Amino acid sequence: MTDELLKVVVQKREMQAEAVVALDLVDGAGNALPAFEAGAHIDLHLGDGLIRQYSLCGDPENDKVYRLGVLKDPSSRGGSVAVHDTLLEGTELMVSKPRNHFPLTTDAKHSILIGGGIGITPMIAMAYELSKTNQRFELWYCGRSSATSGFIDELKSAPFSDKVHFHFTADHGGKRLNLDAVLSGKSEDSHVYVCGPTGFMEWVINTAQEAGFVDQSIHREFFNVDVEKGGNGFEVYAQESGITVTVKEDESIADALKAAGIKVQVSCEQGTCGTCLCDVIEGIPEHRDVYLTEDEKEDNDQMTLCCSRSLSDRLVLDI
Repeated sequence: MTDELLKVVVQKREMQAEAVVALDLVDGAGNALPAFEAGAHIDLHLGDGLIRQYSLCGDPENDKVYRLGVLKDPSSRGGSVAVHDTLLEGTELMVSKPRNHFPLTTDAKHSILIGGGIGITPMIAMAYELSKTNQRFELWYCGRSSATSGFIDELKSAPFSDKVHFHFTADHGGKRLNLDAVLSGKSEDSHVYVCGPTGFMEWVINTAQEAGFVDQSIHREFFNVDVEKGGNGFEVYAQESGITVTVKEDESIADALKAAGIKVQVSCEQGTCGTCLCDVIEGIPEHRDVYLTEDEKEDNDQMTLCCSRSLSDRLVLDI
C-alpha cells in the first residue's frame, strides 16, 4: 500500500480556463520519468498528509513530462485548492509513480472516448496513444461552456484533431449531447470510455447499456462521488499487525486503524482510487466504493478502507 516517490518540479504552469490549471512536471535534473500508459494517474503529495490523484493528460511517448489538468473545485476538500495556490513554476514536490486503473482495451476495434469537464484529461492521453497506433476512435468533449473548459486549443491543434468533437451546452441552448446518436449501431465492435462528474458518467453508462453495450465494453473512472456515511459498528482484526480495533458507527476503517497506530495510505477518501485497497481474510465487506467492479465485489476478498464497512460483526484484514 506504499509506493516509491519521485521528486519533480513544476516546469510550466498555465491557466487553461477560468478555474483549470495545466501543470508540466519534470525531473529536476532533466532525466526521463517512469513511463506511463494512457489512462494512468499519479498521486500528488501536497503537504500535511494531503494526497490527491490526477490523471496524466500528455502524450505517453513523452518520457520527460507528466502533464496534468486540475479544476479548482469550489467544494474542494483541500486538494485542488492546494494545487492552484501552491504549485507555482519552480515548486518541488513528491509524486508517486504512475498507476493505471483505467487502461485502454488492446483488442477494441473502435473506441469512443467521452470526457465531461475536467474528465477530459485521461481522454487526451488515450487519444494520443490510439492515434500513434492508428486505431479507430472518436473523442467527445462535453462541458458547460468553452470559457470553463480547458485544453480546447491543444485538442484543435492535435494530430488527431479530426477525431475530436466538442459539445458545450451553452452553445446548444442548454441541450446535452445527443448521446443516442453517438452510440447508435456501435455496440458490437466498440468500447466506451467515460470520465467526468458522477451524474454525467451515470448518464453515459446508462445510455450505453440501453444502446446494447455490455458492461465489459464500458470503461469508467470516477473522480468524485457521494459516499454513504456511517453505519453499525463492528470489529476489525489487522492480522499482520496483530491489532484489533472497533470501528465506530461514524468512523471509517482507515481512521480506526490509523488511531491504533497502523499506517494506512488514503487518497480520495471516496472509494474511487484504490489507494487504500486491502485484502480481506475473513468476514463480509459492505462495499461502498466505485473502484472495484461488481464481480470483484462479489468475491469479497478485497475492500477499500476509506469508505466501505462490514456486513459481518468482524473482519480480518491483511494489514
